Amino acid sequence: MIDITDADRALIKSHIILPRILSAFERDAALINATLKTPGPYADLIAEAQRKLTADIYEIRKQFRTRGIKVYEEVTDNDGVTARYKCRGYEAEMRLRWTMMAPQAPVIMRRYLGVPVKDYVDPSIPEWLQRR
Repeated sequence: MIDITDADRALIKSHIILPRILSAFERDAALINATLKTPGPYADLIAEAQRKLTADIYEIRKQFRTRGIKVYEEVTDNDGVTARYKCRGYEAEMRLRWTMMAPQAPVIMRRYLGVPVKDYVDPSIPEWLQRR
């Protein structure tokens, strides 16, 4: 059996973080639409970011199938998220704390919105997300 690689772990981490960022975009779009007098341009920008994000989530799921990864449980609590998964016969879990995700989420959101993030890049963000 092939051991779990860093690339596998990066995919699992993205699988945990990206849907939560998508939810944040949805929440923010609703707030913008409800409060701004001209929400159109902002809502369009967020909608495009959501489209890109959804495509990447789909790509992660494709990579899961290709690499033999299955996340079979996610448990969210006050401290963070724990994902239990199988990867080519190995069972493991990944724990991401909110305190770790909180500084990464705005950087990832800026990338999807097309904002330059060179001053914000966190080396723990997967490489493929840094290139967006």
